Amino acid sequence: MKIGNRIKVFAPATVANVACGFDVLGFAIDKPGDELIMELTSEKGVVIVDIEGDGGVLPRDAKKNSATVAIQDYLNYINADFGCKIWLKKMMPSGSGLGSSAASAVAGVFAINMLCNEQLTKEEMLPFLLNAEKAACDAAIADNVAASLFGGFILVRSYEPLDILQIPVPEDLWCAVINPHVIVLTKDAREILPKDIPLAHSLRQSANVGGIMVGLLRGDYDLIGRSLVDYIAEPYRSKLIPGFYEMKQAAKDAGALGGSISGSGPSVFALCHGKENAYKAGDAMKQVMNSMNIGADVYVSKVNNQGPKVLPFGE
Repeated sequence: MKIGNRIKVFAPATVANVACGFDVLGFAIDKPGDELIMELTSEKGVVIVDIEGDGGVLPRDAKKNSATVAIQDYLNYINADFGCKIWLKKMMPSGSGLGSSAASAVAGVFAINMLCNEQLTKEEMLPFLLNAEKAACDAAIADNVAASLFGGFILVRSYEPLDILQIPVPEDLWCAVINPHVIVLTKDAREILPKDIPLAHSLRQSANVGGIMVGLLRGDYDLIGRSLVDYIAEPYRSKLIPGFYEMKQAAKDAGALGGSISGSGPSVFALCHGKENAYKAGDAMKQVMNSMNIGADVYVSKVNNQGPKVLPFGE
């Protein structure tokens, strides 16, 4: 590593929960995501030079921003006698349900690890990302950060000890995501959930998680679609998203396998067999929002199997 060295990276957005996998399932998508430029400095610590695209809402204090919390943890872990400064470009809104804070943290840790000659594995970087999520969302949940870091589809099998499993993804599995221009606070989305879950719901939910796993492994798109049923979060969180069930039905009518709420919302995702069905599902959900005079952004992509990547300067 050399003081003054610079790098530019991209980390992808994510869809967490994936209907039946509350806090344990997630996958990465090609867009949106966050870009971050980092430069090594001779002075210890992390400095945020600028944040673009956040509307001024994200903390500039390095002790409170998810990206810099993760970077500082990394530097502390390797006993670094140097620091860095960063420029962060947000390309998705905070509170979208697409893992905004996770993407920032993953971009930061990936960048510093690259500049430090990849001293740590991705598995070794995960604890720093969980600390960053706790700083940003007051909950050290791994579904978003693990999906963004590893890419592809992940299952959080255990938190103590942390055990992340990567699940193969069928070649032609696509996703359409719509982000309505409404605000759903993570705090509200957590508080609206019931404190107790009926045993019957827990059994059905567990069976559907198993169904998704088998569907992904077999490339059985119909089984994936049948398993996208959420008995725990969707019945309650859907109340916070205008037109949710109309969007979900419109996507299925357009050829989607099924869908649900992305993370805590308000974004809604639809998994699809093939590119054409994904674009049709995205358009159908957008039409529902248009009919309600609610603005929305639509993103269509395959499941992102790469995770974060280095970008050339100039892009």
